[in-house]
Amino acid sequence: MNHIYLLKRLLPIVFIFIVTVIFFWPFFSKTLLPIPTDNLVGMFHPFDDFYRSTFPRGVPFKNYLISDPIKQQYPWRELVISLEKKWQLPLWNPYSFAGTPLLGNVQSAPFYALNLLFFMFPFHIAWSILILLEPLLAGLFLYVYLRNLKLSKWVSVFGGISFAFSGFFTAWLEWGTVLHVGLWLPFILLCIDKIYLNLNTIVNSKFIWPIFFIFSLTSSFFAGHLQIFFYVFIVSIAYILFRLLEQNENKKSILLIFIICLLFVFIIISIQLIPTLQFILLSARSIDQANWRENPGWFVPWQHSIQFLVPDFFGNPATRNYTSIFNYGELIGYIGIFPFLMALVSLFFRRDRETVFFIFVLFTGILFAFPTGVSSIPFMLQIPFVSTSQPTRLMFVIDFALTTLSALGIDYYLTHRKKIHAPLLLLFSAFCVLWLFVLFGRKFLPNPLVIQRNLYVPSILFIGMSLILFWHSSKKKIKHEFIFLGLLLLITTGDLLRFDSKYNVFQSQKFLFPQTKTISYLKQQKGLFRIMTTDEPVFPPNFSIIFRLQSLDGYDPLYLKRYAELIAALERKSPDISEPFGFNKIVSPHTIDSKLIDLLGAKYILSRIDIQSPKLKKVFQEGKTRVYENPFAFSRVFFVTRTKCFAKKQEIIKEMFSSDLHTIAFVESQEGCLGLDRNWINGNAIVSYYSENKIIIHTQNENEGFLVFVDSFYPTWHARIYDQNNKDSKDAKIYITDFNFRGVMVPKGNNTIEFYNSLL
Repeated sequence: MNHIYLLKRLLPIVFIFIVTVIFFWPFFSKTLLPIPTDNLVGMFHPFDDFYRSTFPRGVPFKNYLISDPIKQQYPWRELVISLEKKWQLPLWNPYSFAGTPLLGNVQSAPFYALNLLFFMFPFHIAWSILILLEPLLAGLFLYVYLRNLKLSKWVSVFGGISFAFSGFFTAWLEWGTVLHVGLWLPFILLCIDKIYLNLNTIVNSKFIWPIFFIFSLTSSFFAGHLQIFFYVFIVSIAYILFRLLEQNENKKSILLIFIICLLFVFIIISIQLIPTLQFILLSARSIDQANWRENPGWFVPWQHSIQFLVPDFFGNPATRNYTSIFNYGELIGYIGIFPFLMALVSLFFRRDRETVFFIFVLFTGILFAFPTGVSSIPFMLQIPFVSTSQPTRLMFVIDFALTTLSALGIDYYLTHRKKIHAPLLLLFSAFCVLWLFVLFGRKFLPNPLVIQRNLYVPSILFIGMSLILFWHSSKKKIKHEFIFLGLLLLITTGDLLRFDSKYNVFQSQKFLFPQTKTISYLKQQKGLFRIMTTDEPVFPPNFSIIFRLQSLDGYDPLYLKRYAELIAALERKSPDISEPFGFNKIVSPHTIDSKLIDLLGAKYILSRIDIQSPKLKKVFQEGKTRVYENPFAFSRVFFVTRTKCFAKKQEIIKEMFSSDLHTIAFVESQEGCLGLDRNWINGNAIVSYYSENKIIIHTQNENEGFLVFVDSFYPTWHARIYDQNNKDSKDAKIYITDFNFRGVMVPKGNNTIEFYNSLL
């Protein structure tokens, strides 16, 4: 009997496990990875060239819209884990943007607890498990939270499944960061409830839930997406206040507990929060997002509210027939037909405190995600952080509120069966209007045949759901409740899995960053150098991280403003560093006939077409991918014979365009130019050691010299000079040199200069 009782208790949890396993069955059965590797080899060179003999027409790829994980999150996390395995803090990424912060970009997620997976499994397997855990943990966490609200087991399963495979989770599944931030929210709310309930219990249990609260909130932050964490944090604080308003006693004690917990949270996350804020202040983020008025997809367009009922009304990028505003992944909030109906039931009829709270969360999300007028206020007022965050990501909040309300709605319906007609009639009317448009208003629709085809499944689901509801409402025996919920749960689960699998991909490991002949050639070259490309399909930004090749380009929502200004001037072929730069998170210089390219050490240029330039010579070709060598590329470190000092960067960039950068360097100093505007004696410099967080340079010069090191300047870098003759050492000041790089005064003699990166 005990075994049967235990099985009944665990069956809902087992069901969530089974659904997750079914969705990830290609991973379990064929070791196909939930990583869009087909995009990598199907869209980009030299990988496309590498597989041309096997796929003469190119490798087919499913969904062009989900290439970001292989361009950003996967390479960043791989670099982070490689450094952590060497017991190093992952502070710096020298492979993009001529050097850029790694810890500070947040999405590298160096301190996330589930990174333990990468120490237990091969990286690609650990990454796949990380993706698998997103719907699994989201479903389980919302399940236990709904059970805490006294909802039945299978009603709670409904909420968990619809949340775990909702539109937002479908769109962001393969990023490995966004959903790991959001999935902790229901568990955080559970912790808040438990803290309130356990306040007057025995001492031993008082500390368990505050510890869980601290752990879950810090885990959400460390998971790697600042904007979604902001939403998680705001909803959590609102929930604390909501529960506090219910209390008649112990308000001060409860408030004190949460203040202490939040204090611990901020102390713990400060190891990443402080570097992130530092990076944000030095980045071009506010400039990059300045064109929100001209972006029709900045807010969720009102017409896209149709996608709550018909997710592919405007088509789907995976089937190459999406015809509406860019981009699909930002605008999809589908949670299933029946869950959406039940959310309407809550909106129409339930007025208990929990329902009112989630209705408030839902409408607040809608208010700021859609173009309501109010949603523009944070951007017009340029509120820090909020004004640089795309409001479509509020779809996470909307979906979370909707799925929670759907569970509350099912619970209400089961005790008030007759109160279903109004929301059911509303959905019926909506489907009728959509079909009328499809049948008689084709000239107003972008792709009527696609819309008509994509209307069939939701319409059939709605009809089937309605028939089941009518059947159930006519029955009085309680045994029909399990059949009713079982039927609708299976239908909803099947629909959501179909929807999710249509959008996302599982692909072969052999497509995961294969080392092509071009990459092998570049890796065999000696010395410190950088690469660049002449067009986007060739070796896109951040791919260089995986192969430890240093590149001029990069793709990151956060990138240094200084570097952006320099590349803007380079691309404009003039000392113009005015805003905006037009990069939109991707800095990728293509102008090859600039001496700034030489200064940056771009020794190899990759292109799909022949380049006619007297300064370049072709040294390798693989398929369409050509590799050109630039013999004029500067060494990474060199001495100059003259420095000029300026207080303003505009003066420096102007001088750089008219000077010989081999012999003269331009130093920026706000503290005066004493000793910086002078001639120097030339010397020799050799880089003897180069790693992500430390560089060692040996120098020899007959008198004082000034050394230029062409890696991006950043405040966390420090320098120390070791005099090999006198066997002593001293700290050296790093000057902003040649607009964006590092310069150091070097004493005469034989010296060793160590650049090291440190948080302190």
